[in-house]
Amino acid sequence: MPEFRAPVGTRDVVPPESARWVKLVATCADLVGRAGYGLVVSPMFEDVGVFERLGASTDVVRKEMYDFRDKSDRHLALRPEGTASVVRAYLEQRPPTPWKCWYVAPSFRYERPQAGRYRQHHQLGVEVLGTDDADVDVEVIALLDALYRAVGLQQRTLHLNSLGDAASRPAYHAALRAHLEAHASTLSEQSRATMEVNPLRVLDSKRPEDAEVIATAPVMIDHLSEESAAHFARVQRGLKALAVDFVIDPRLVRGLDYYTRTTFEFASDALDSAQNAIGGGGRYDGLAEQLGGPATPGIGFGAGIERILLACDAERVFGAPESTVDVWIIDTTGGEAALAITHELRAAGIRADRSFDSRSMKSQMKSADRSGARFAVIIGSEEAASDTVAVRDLRHAGPESEPGQQSIPRRELVDFMRKHQ
Repeated sequence: MPEFRAPVGTRDVVPPESARWVKLVATCADLVGRAGYGLVVSPMFEDVGVFERLGASTDVVRKEMYDFRDKSDRHLALRPEGTASVVRAYLEQRPPTPWKCWYVAPSFRYERPQAGRYRQHHQLGVEVLGTDDADVDVEVIALLDALYRAVGLQQRTLHLNSLGDAASRPAYHAALRAHLEAHASTLSEQSRATMEVNPLRVLDSKRPEDAEVIATAPVMIDHLSEESAAHFARVQRGLKALAVDFVIDPRLVRGLDYYTRTTFEFASDALDSAQNAIGGGGRYDGLAEQLGGPATPGIGFGAGIERILLACDAERVFGAPESTVDVWIIDTTGGEAALAITHELRAAGIRADRSFDSRSMKSQMKSADRSGARFAVIIGSEEAASDTVAVRDLRHAGPESEPGQQSIPRRELVDFMRKHQ
């Protein structure tokens, strides 16, 4: 047993699992890059005030933030989610609008570890700042849907709602509060406390004793202003035009206070219903103002890498690659040939690795088999003398016209591997 272990709620991601992470991030980068989104890398920690704007009634702020004072007594917090940092960066850098960006970053929340939910988790996300066009809402949702399709997830449901705007909320909040107060005796103690701070947050409760009260509560979409209703209708038309299926979920509020108007969440139907969210987001048109900037509409999504891959495992898609290399070099002549050949193959775009420490032929062949590479390239004394290499197909012997092992001139090795990729 090692003296030190990963902290509770964290884990090491090592090969071959880490190769799936690389591929997932690359897939996301390609999808959003084609839509004009540029990468943003923001600090892992911020002034605690940046994240306090997420909402005093949210568990993220009240219970889950990792906050601390540094050696200069500045009150800082580790990033619990991606949006607030991006909005802070936008206000500081003032890029042209609409500003379309994406990120991949660790986030930190002190919560009970569960399957696919860690105290250090990793998010992929996009943000668009500077436009309130409903078609941007459609674009953001469609991009996340495309990411799930790209990794093979089919058992997913998009839940869609509108939380209205400043003109919509007073009447709805009054109706919701009246309903909750009338049924306060049946609510959980936690929800009664939440109701006093933000009644909308009660709708996010998953406690059994709150379920009936929530099910009979008034819904925001019945209280939308004319402008919010038109915006929500345009979003729905856009998603239908792009063949992105959805269900209207009037109880969906998500977990942060900054959401306005369009709100959405993808659920994996292959996971347990209590923990099946694999990504979501929405509009946050007032967040920039809360951070001290000018009124700036915004929308984005966040999707946890761990949750996505958990859903992939449940559907048995997007598995870890069988191998990280295509070719394994075996050199029994001292290693100099292996050094040169691996460099040459890698420079040609071919994944190659080799054995070290002047091991025996038998030991090097075992390493080649374990690597998962398709080909072993063997250099012994005969090959060195004749400037050839022996190429062995480790996957199958092949027909007589393609024997399991063949000798080729060393100068033809790169072309041979390119032909068989």
